Amino acid sequence: MKLMKTAAIVTLMTGCAFASLGVQRAEALNLLDIFRRKKPVVEEYQPLPGFDNGQQTRPAQKQAARPLPKVTSPKYYTYKAEPLRRIATAKLLDPVVTGSVQSDALPPIQRASLADARQFLPGVTAYAPADVAKAIEAFYAGHEGFVWISGDAPNAAAKAALDVLGQAASVGLDPQDYAVDVPSGTFDSSDMAAREKALVEFEIQLSAATLTYVADTVRGRIDPNKISGYHDFKRKDVNLTGKLENIARSHDVAAYLNSQTPSGPEFLALKRELAVLEAKTSEAPRIVIAPDTLLKPGVSNPELANVVAAIRLKASDALKVEHSLILSAYQGTPDYTPELVALIEGFQKENGLKPDGIVGKASIRILTGGDTTESKIDKVRIAMEQARWLPADLGSRYVFINQPAFMVYYHDQGAERFSMRVVVGSKANQTYFFEDEIQTVEFNPYWGVPQSIIINEMLPKLRNDPGYLDRLGYQVEVGGRPVSSYDVNWYGSTSGVAVRQPPSSDNALGELKILFPNSHAIYMHDTPSKSFFKKDQRALSHGCVRLADPRRMAAAVLGTSMDDVAKQIADGRNKGVQVPKRIPVYVAYFTAWPNKDGAVEYFDDVYERDMYMGRALEATRLARRAEG
Repeated sequence: MKLMKTAAIVTLMTGCAFASLGVQRAEALNLLDIFRRKKPVVEEYQPLPGFDNGQQTRPAQKQAARPLPKVTSPKYYTYKAEPLRRIATAKLLDPVVTGSVQSDALPPIQRASLADARQFLPGVTAYAPADVAKAIEAFYAGHEGFVWISGDAPNAAAKAALDVLGQAASVGLDPQDYAVDVPSGTFDSSDMAAREKALVEFEIQLSAATLTYVADTVRGRIDPNKISGYHDFKRKDVNLTGKLENIARSHDVAAYLNSQTPSGPEFLALKRELAVLEAKTSEAPRIVIAPDTLLKPGVSNPELANVVAAIRLKASDALKVEHSLILSAYQGTPDYTPELVALIEGFQKENGLKPDGIVGKASIRILTGGDTTESKIDKVRIAMEQARWLPADLGSRYVFINQPAFMVYYHDQGAERFSMRVVVGSKANQTYFFEDEIQTVEFNPYWGVPQSIIINEMLPKLRNDPGYLDRLGYQVEVGGRPVSSYDVNWYGSTSGVAVRQPPSSDNALGELKILFPNSHAIYMHDTPSKSFFKKDQRALSHGCVRLADPRRMAAAVLGTSMDDVAKQIADGRNKGVQVPKRIPVYVAYFTAWPNKDGAVEYFDDVYERDMYMGRALEATRLARRAEG
């Protein structure tokens, strides 16, 4: 097994790979299958592999040169926004009142005082997203009164709704998506027909705007699954007809509409941050540090003065108070003294960097650049949009992985109990954005090698050296039958070939893995490559999430002690233990997200997903301005 410590093999074995591929995924033959209780999926990738009529393939048997197959990763899409459609108001001329929402059930101000105004409905022009249009048609088909007009003017409910819609920017939405022209307060009393026509058009348009706002604030404007194959969410269902019925009955429309916005602590922290950022009138001055600067303790470098100046601008008040004597005594000298090392280590720590006192590219990026106010606003708005994809309440106990932060956070009883560094997928093998439930901890795991690694990385080696998996101690099966890797026809299909690495000190998954079965074959696990956790940029795996302290996470999700986890590992057997109660896990992607103290932190867009979100939001904006 010592052969596995070569650089090439370590690179190959240090993680799991993407599973939404150009072919269906061949699931690993390990405990994951047992817990799922289903047979491995056979890919539609012909022909069957392995023995060719019982004839073994030896290196001496030269085969015709064939191009190597390739498994591709998921793609990003050109976002296609939902077009608006015209509301079929002509169908609403004669309501079929069901009794569910009748005029007599409404507050007095909203009763149907415009008895003949429905005659103007066929001439109303109003557009809305398809589900909003359908809900409005259903509501008014069974409702003889109006929600937003009384007498000869918009009513108090309308004014309250317009006020909420006008403040949509405060919750990360675009007020222009909900803009409605309000009928003038002055009109020709001798032409009441024209007045009633204008009011009825206002009625339908405000209902469309209000329901669009409700849908947007509950589930978001963007359908995440239309952004890329890496996004995996069931879009929330919103009973829009029921929402409009609730609004019609409400005595406080503003309170009802405001209640539709997420109210979890994370969303509220983002909302507060957005208000602070938008109130800023100017940018702080920026310090220039030579980009190739590398400061190590004990060196002398004139760029040190710029480093300290940048810390004075960007450090927290608490850090500046802690090191006030050092800052006040520093006279711009180039000598990097121990006192200044302590200052810089403190700055690195509060910015999520390794506090080693070495000023390199990562530290310089934060000291000289970081995010502008404008870019922070963009990140917060995108974070608020994405937060709507998640449950309104994340739960009192859950695991939250934030990929751009390269961190995982364990919450219990409504509070963060601990966090740790993680390694996530590289840009070529990205970790997905989805939610699931933790079900099992597997001790001393097998590593079922994904088809993507077999095809993309192992196959070129195996065609030159068919026996190399045997020498490394890997187990190979064809159609469920154990075979030598030397006996597999590696020029055929690999769809029926399963490769797995037995438990060992060199196993790619280390001592344990934490499973939340999903179609992407992503899980949390240990790793023998501990040095990766010392890096600031940790997008380095094949897609799974490697934990810096897997024993602590395993103990937390199992509700047991670290000593018990250690005993399970020391036992040496491959064993799966189910968690007492399934735990939500959010494999998330937020470049702006609050920490446990409610302060919003900002991270690099490692996969450029914010860019695709920006494009999706712009496509939605244009579609909503097109009016059908």
